Amino acid sequence: MRGLVIGLAGIGLSMTYSILNFANFAHGDYITAGAFSGWATTYLVAGGFGSSANVGSLLLVGAGGSVFGGALGISATQTPLAVVAGMLVAGVGTIALSLVVDRLVFEPVRDRSGITLLITSIGVAFALRYGIQFVFGPAKRGTTAAGAVPTASIPFVDGTLRVTAHDAALTLVGGGLMLGVHLLLQRTRLGKAMRAMADNEDLARITGIPTERVVRFTWIIGGGLTGVAGYMFVLWKGTLGWFDGWILLLLIFAAVILGGIGSIYGAIVGGLVIGLTASLSVLWIPSSFSRAAAFLVMILILIVKPTGLFSGRSTA
Repeated sequence: MRGLVIGLAGIGLSMTYSILNFANFAHGDYITAGAFSGWATTYLVAGGFGSSANVGSLLLVGAGGSVFGGALGISATQTPLAVVAGMLVAGVGTIALSLVVDRLVFEPVRDRSGITLLITSIGVAFALRYGIQFVFGPAKRGTTAAGAVPTASIPFVDGTLRVTAHDAALTLVGGGLMLGVHLLLQRTRLGKAMRAMADNEDLARITGIPTERVVRFTWIIGGGLTGVAGYMFVLWKGTLGWFDGWILLLLIFAAVILGGIGSIYGAIVGGLVIGLTASLSVLWIPSSFSRAAAFLVMILILIVKPTGLFSGRSTA
């Protein structure tokens, strides 16, 4: 499950790198922004009927302990409409945010060096991160009614595999969106234009490919996937905090590098490897070292295959 989130969010980061040629350090805070916008919608829809909480408390996702997700009975099975509405708003909201930031911040410096864009993205990341903290508060809050989530026990090898409804929802949404990206890249004119621009931007421009349109759709697709990934990550783990995206970003970078910088399929596979490593490592080492274990596996694989699992193939 963790690997699915990392792989889904890594697609947007990989697209940004391969097509726009810079590492966007604000990507983690896009995840957080999408999560908060989506969960504000979920709280509002779930608490809009029969709840004593006021609209302000719901829109601030229960800032200051004013309302709790458990009290609202939020889960994929109990409040499906609220969850679907939140997921859609998370995607659309992150698309809008990424387009506005690109227009106001990245577009004026797009012709500069990669290091200029990188430093600019770090500034955007800090502005978004502390803006979110200022609006929604610094406290981590529970978002779902954990005890009410249906769980199935499936016999597996020498034990049972416990699968919750939120595991199933994340698998369905993540897998479906990844399949959609594959079909987009391989079966549509836009996907072919993206691959062409990733391979050679100057040649793509000469052959008549509308590069600005490709850039715009890069932000739209990447932003949508990132927002949904942030929302589903919170639904799966059941808590939301203003620092979630930044912590997840380190693992996403590891996944993108491991899979091969610029390769979307590499980002997906790298996300699964990094997620599995971070989760399984707690069987042998303290959980506080799980991220270190993920980076260690990344280093070991890169020693054997320096260009990454997908050999750095651009976009596809």
